[in-house]
Amino acid sequence: MDGFLGQVAKINDSVNDVVWGEMGLIFLIGTGILLTILTKVFQITHIGLWWRKTIGSVFSKSAHNKKDAGSVSQFQALCTALAATIGTGNIAGVASAVVVGGPGAVFWMWVAAFFGMMTNYSENILGIYYRRKNDKGEWSGGAMYYLQDGLGSK
Repeated sequence: MDGFLGQVAKINDSVNDVVWGEMGLIFLIGTGILLTILTKVFQITHIGLWWRKTIGSVFSKSAHNKKDAGSVSQFQALCTALAATIGTGNIAGVASAVVVGGPGAVFWMWVAAFFGMMTNYSENILGIYYRRKNDKGEWSGGAMYYLQDGLGSK
């Protein structure tokens, strides 16, 4: 059994070297750069809109008066999005990066986060575009839907 598990571990190590090595980094940051260029630096050009529709709407009194059955408030949506994006791994990951790479690691994390914003934004837009209403009349969306419907797989 050790021979089989040893082979699985070697294959896993090889895959991890590619995915989490230079190729994975180039692919992730490259995708973010490509999406930033294609959207004409959406992160900067629409920052006012982002602010008004997220943080600004949380403090707006008119936004709280509208409540449809089965809907969530802007604050609930904001908290859900933040919880999905920020986790314990991100907090521990920053500390680990600073310990291993020094304070310069924070700069490169900011650069990666700037381009990563467009990757995250694109995931959300695809999730909304390919969402569906279920039998209860509630919306369902996400990667499982846009990978199936967007790529045409069955």
